[in-house]
Amino acid sequence: MSEEPRYLGLSPYLYYTDATEALDWLVRVFGFTERVRYVDGSGAVFQATLSAGDADIVLASVGADYWEAKGVDRPVGQLNVIFVPDADAQYELVCEALGEGCDVAPPQDQPYGARVFTVADIGGNSWTFWQQISDTADLPSGWQEIRPE
Repeated sequence: MSEEPRYLGLSPYLYYTDATEALDWLVRVFGFTERVRYVDGSGAVFQATLSAGDADIVLASVGADYWEAKGVDRPVGQLNVIFVPDADAQYELVCEALGEGCDVAPPQDQPYGARVFTVADIGGNSWTFWQQISDTADLPSGWQEIRPE
C-alpha cells in the first residue's frame, strides 16, 4: 500500500519584470512582511520571500529574454487568494496605501459564503482578499455542493 503524500505547504512563485519594485509595492500596499531578499551586484532583487500570515510568497525578477522564449512579452498574471478576518478593514488599508488613485471595487458578499475584493498588482497578478462569512453556499438553481466523505 502506498503512503499518502505529505505536504509541508504551498507557496506562489510570482514573476515580475522588476522584483525590487514589486517587493516594495506588496509590502507597502498589502502589508506583507519581507523575510529575505536576494540581490545582484547592482542591488536589484532577483528573488525574495514575503509572508502573509503563515503563508510564504516568493517573487522573482525575470528579463525580457525569458518571456520572449515563452512567446509572451511580459509576465502573465495569476490569481492569489489571501484569507483575512475582515475584508472591509483590509480594503480600507489597501485604499489608504494606494491613495487617491485607488480604483479598487469594495468588498462584495458572494453566494459561496465569502466577502471578497480583488486588487491587481503592478506586475499584473490579482490578489483576492477573502473573508469567510458563512459555511453555507447559496448556489444557483441546478447547482449542487459535493464533498467527499
